[in-house]
Amino acid sequence: MSLEADLRFAHALADAADAITLPRFRALDLRVQTKPDLTPVSEADRAAEVAIRELVARDRPGEGVLGEELGDDGTDARWVVDPIDGTRNYVRGVPVWATLIAFEHDARAEVAVVSAPALGRRWWAARGGGAFVNAEPCRVSDVASLDDAAVSTTASRAMPPGWAELERRAWTPRAFGDFWQHCLVAEGALDVATDSVLERWDYAAVALLVEEAGGRCSTFAGEPPRPGASFLTTNGRLHDAAVALLG
Repeated sequence: MSLEADLRFAHALADAADAITLPRFRALDLRVQTKPDLTPVSEADRAAEVAIRELVARDRPGEGVLGEELGDDGTDARWVVDPIDGTRNYVRGVPVWATLIAFEHDARAEVAVVSAPALGRRWWAARGGGAFVNAEPCRVSDVASLDDAAVSTTASRAMPPGWAELERRAWTPRAFGDFWQHCLVAEGALDVATDSVLERWDYAAVALLVEEAGGRCSTFAGEPPRPGASFLTTNGRLHDAAVALLG
């Protein structure tokens, strides 16, 4: 398959997820449970992932799925899926949530789609092909000083001590959270975005998006992103300075 075909299929998967998640958003009868890690999961999370898995099984033989809700098929060519990133927002009626989809081959993301239907936004990228939001190219900012930077974190109370200094030095600190802050880095609206811990389904899509927009991604220590570790995205120019404070 070509990257163009992979990207078209990623959009089709996102369309299928949106058709399930958006109608159930703010539904009065939405069923929500608590997982063993004490995070919420809704019926829409599971239904969206099931729909994606069915499409992959039908249309992409030999490929598998690594999903937040239903696990890993164990294949080298796989779709990495978070059916609803921002479930806490979703179940409370806050429109900042998205389906995250990345296609990986040998653990390297090749295409990515982030679909946030309640925001009316969809971001995507293909390796070597740039990053886009709602069909318009997007690019990271040119901000070169932390003093001029807009920075964000999902949960400041979980951050290392260096975050307080980064926040103090920044032009404006924010807490946009989850996928959205990293997409805003890709758009150039934010310059630094941070999460204390992410899993592969949380970062695979946004990492490719930020990189294709000209930015950088790493752990707080400056190492390649990995499951269960911290996650940092920047416009590239501020990456070393952010790592110096957070790592």
